[in-house]
Amino acid sequence: MNNDDFRQWSRRAADWGADYRNNLRDRPVRPLVEPGAVSRSIEVSPPEDAEPMDRIFADFEEKILPGMTHWQHPRFFAYFPANAAPVSVVAEYLVSAMAAQCMLWQTSPAATELETRTVDWMRQALGLPEGFSGVIQDSASSATLAAVLTMRERALDWQGNKQGLAGQARLRIYSSDQVHTSIDRAIWVSGIGEDNLVRIPVSGRFRAMDTAALEAAIVADREAGMLPAGIIACVGGTSTGGTDDIAAVAEVARRHGLYLHVDAAWAGSAMICPEYRHFWTGVEGADSIVFNPHKWLGAQFDCSIQFLRDPESHVRTLAIKPDYLKTHGHDGIINYSEWSVPLGRRFRALKLWFLLRAHGLERLRTMIRNHVAWSEGLAARLAREPDFQIVSEPMLSLFSFRHKTATDGDEHNLRLVNAINDDGRIYLTQTKVDGLIAIRFQVGQFEATAADVETAFVVITEIARGLGR
Repeated sequence: MNNDDFRQWSRRAADWGADYRNNLRDRPVRPLVEPGAVSRSIEVSPPEDAEPMDRIFADFEEKILPGMTHWQHPRFFAYFPANAAPVSVVAEYLVSAMAAQCMLWQTSPAATELETRTVDWMRQALGLPEGFSGVIQDSASSATLAAVLTMRERALDWQGNKQGLAGQARLRIYSSDQVHTSIDRAIWVSGIGEDNLVRIPVSGRFRAMDTAALEAAIVADREAGMLPAGIIACVGGTSTGGTDDIAAVAEVARRHGLYLHVDAAWAGSAMICPEYRHFWTGVEGADSIVFNPHKWLGAQFDCSIQFLRDPESHVRTLAIKPDYLKTHGHDGIINYSEWSVPLGRRFRALKLWFLLRAHGLERLRTMIRNHVAWSEGLAARLAREPDFQIVSEPMLSLFSFRHKTATDGDEHNLRLVNAINDDGRIYLTQTKVDGLIAIRFQVGQFEATAADVETAFVVITEIARGLGR
């Protein structure tokens, strides 16, 4: 592809993207394809000779697009959003064209310095105190792994990376069962082991960790010769929005000298609205906090910010400095490869900078406030409907419900969520609450409207009535 071809196809791709976003409401949110259908349409062997771009692009539209789930669809009410505001997509075009590897300050000075500035913009926007610094990770999974590794190293007096875990005291990490499964994976990868992730019981509307039980578990483990290393708390857990009492958990962590990581991957975005910050009161006592601008704020995936109260411990855990990566003659610069598990780093700050400037915090606050209000309104309407039960009350824009039936309730609700998704107008997911299947609903797509939420009410009630006949 020469430069003229590059120009032509870049314009074609941009036009296609604009048309795609403009017509998303006309598409089913989730494709109706059988497993293996897309694979069968793709040639088994790679091409020996070059193919024309016209043919490649046509195959993309004919073979790939029909098998895509449309995460930017305004009626995507499943999982959590993975928003890509158009302005962040434009920024990603530029990042892709430059294709910089931003591992060190010297490999892209502007990328490093813009990251430092935009992370501090977000610190201010979320109301976090001065003194927190941070880094843009690829996802909350990587941020949590980095936090768990730091817990491990601090507890082992920085000997884990050098000596390994053999012969060391048995490490213990504490969380509720409301945290994301990325926490389990971090425990695996860190070598601490799943049996050493201590699940603390929860209580109350938001299924918060019982801090008395947390403290008792820490004391018992110490008395048994084990080594408590850290606590992972959550604000807005994936299943039902489980949210810990961060101030109380932070006090336990402080008393016992444990590292505290707060996972606010989804709900953290809402903290740009001061009225929602009560959900993480006391968060200034955390050592590490993660939230994903690529979820609710509109920054294209991937863009996850990890805030750190003591970056020195974090860098001491992760930094490797071979001679070929040293920036000679410059002191005090930041090399963000020392703040993350991967050495290679994309230029993630640009899309966040574009997004914050193009929308401003107030427009983003309005979007989030609308989503919360629309979700609360839908939960109230469903609660008034015969045979519907709200299983978990709204936590910001997330709640869960069940459709009651005289037959097997779990089977019926799985049939209901599958029928809703096969219908194509909206997309929902299921979870388990207190051992029973419930259907999750959250509003979070960047371009969703009140009319889209009204469509959700119509689809849910209409299909439920049909299944009940």
